[in-house]
Amino acid sequence: MTIVLTKPRPIRLKGRSFLALSLAPELPFEDWLAGLDDLAARSAGFFLRRPVVLDISGLDIKKAELRTLVDELSQRNVRVMGLEGARHSLLGPDMPPAMNDGRPASDFDAATEDESAEAGESVEAQAAPAMETIAVAGPSVQVTGSLVVTEPVRSGQSIFFPEGDVTIIGSVASGAEVVAGGSIHVYGTLRGRALAGTTGNGSARIFCRKLEAEMMAIDGFYLTAEDMEPDLRGRAVQVWLEGHALKTGILG
Repeated sequence: MTIVLTKPRPIRLKGRSFLALSLAPELPFEDWLAGLDDLAARSAGFFLRRPVVLDISGLDIKKAELRTLVDELSQRNVRVMGLEGARHSLLGPDMPPAMNDGRPASDFDAATEDESAEAGESVEAQAAPAMETIAVAGPSVQVTGSLVVTEPVRSGQSIFFPEGDVTIIGSVASGAEVVAGGSIHVYGTLRGRALAGTTGNGSARIFCRKLEAEMMAIDGFYLTAEDMEPDLRGRAVQVWLEGHALKTGILG
């Protein structure tokens, strides 16, 4: 019998970043969950298929309380993919993994044992240059210092641009979504959801030529359609954050 030995191919590990929602629960959890239920009821499908990171920084809680919270969120179809700011005592195999602020990373190949021995040294993954991450489901775009979308955003489509402002040359349909790290400008009708300042930019604003939005948010503070003043519907509007509340004003 002849045994043929083949050299194993190295395993390629790919670095990739994804956009996730960050939820920061507050005590008591019962009240916070009630507010979450209210948001979900007024913006159907908001958490559907969205990865979520739970930011529990500064919360004085026990592991059993955190386990109950994760279970409660799971029952609401909120997928907790990781925990940010968690003490080591709160972590375990039955809990989501600890996570920190994401950073771009390059692809690299994990060397085999033979290759490592021949090299006589460890291999480090080198950080990739800063990359502009854009996730667009459909419309054509032009990227400069901001993101310009030159077609309407149709129902079911999402525009994600955490690096800066987003300008839509057209309308945003019901069931569509625009998420920006900076401000959002819609030169048409805004019927879907607009989330500005998602990277902690409280000075971001939302502008639209005609307001019919399902929901608008800046830096985590939001307004649903039911919260908006009736006389704003169908008008050219700007939205900004003042303190812990969103303010609205008619343009022109």
